[in-house]
Amino acid sequence: MTRLRILLVALATISVAFAVAASKAAPAAASRVGSIRPAANMLEPRSGHSATLLPDGKVLIAGGMRRNQDFYRSAELYDPATGRFVPAGDMTVQRVGHIAVLLPSGKVLIAGGWVGRGCTDSAELYDPATRKFAAIGKMTTRRARPSATLFKNGDVLIAGGADHDGPASSVASAEIFHPANLAFQPTGSMHHARVSHTATMFGDGRVLIVGGKGESLSASAELYDPKTGRFTETGSLAVARYKHTAGVLPGGNVLIAGGSDDRDWQGKLSSAEIYDVHTGKFTTTSPLNESRFKLPDEAVQLVSGRLLIAGGSRQVEVYDPESGRFVLASGQLSDSWHFMSETRLKDGSVLLAGGYPNNDRATAQTWIYRGP
Repeated sequence: MTRLRILLVALATISVAFAVAASKAAPAAASRVGSIRPAANMLEPRSGHSATLLPDGKVLIAGGMRRNQDFYRSAELYDPATGRFVPAGDMTVQRVGHIAVLLPSGKVLIAGGWVGRGCTDSAELYDPATRKFAAIGKMTTRRARPSATLFKNGDVLIAGGADHDGPASSVASAEIFHPANLAFQPTGSMHHARVSHTATMFGDGRVLIVGGKGESLSASAELYDPKTGRFTETGSLAVARYKHTAGVLPGGNVLIAGGSDDRDWQGKLSSAEIYDVHTGKFTTTSPLNESRFKLPDEAVQLVSGRLLIAGGSRQVEVYDPESGRFVLASGQLSDSWHFMSETRLKDGSVLLAGGYPNNDRATAQTWIYRGP
């Protein structure tokens, strides 16, 4: 073979390689799903707050913190019709890391959280008709960052959480809130103490509890059966994690994504796995594009069945169950906001609000995600 022919063959090989690389890169650049854009600021900068979609389509933003040990009693309402926030009254207690659950009555249960350097067992109800909060009976124990799950009959399962600041603060106990008599009643305890875990309800009413931190970081999972009032252990995560997010996929399986190992800020995770409701086992799936933790407990399910993952990074990602991959949304947040909230609005768009970056100063900024 002459030198000229060798050179021509080499150039042809290089051209083919570039063409293949370009064909692989092109779909990735074009595969972004939906987009985010800035929206109106909240009245106060907040992180660790709650965000609850009300029956009229407005969103109740309650509590949270401006910075460490600077917590809010105040609440505000986001109105999608105007794109603005307005005051919504004050809670009876300033709190962060609390639960907020919309009850069948249209009122919102607010309970627990940190109230300074300690945790609280206090609870209250928000009435959208009067825009007022009213104290009700106390939980059976103090809890900060527990999980809360609304059953079809209106009862609420509240599980785990921390009962004080510091190490070994998580609890294994659980309780049921009965809206009919505004009472809290103990139920069976989990097998492991947990804080910053996730709780996801299946169509049959059972609740999957995953991960969290007790005396050590947990890879365990368990199922709560409201018919028996008991927890039973199920499969274990491939990667122990807490401060992660979870969401129901079409078909009933559950996606678990992100979080952190026991190194916290230095141990942020990009890995993700899926719990199979039929086999009770976890299997790994494609990872997030970016490692992230301090996420909303529940990933928002979009109209398409995809799951939105926001917080802990400037990027917003969408999990596509058909491809088994995470796809980035167009646009970016202004920083890697931790403990922000995400709320699906009635038109299918998602309100992303607040959070704090790599310091403790919260933001009042919000964004709207729109996409399939």
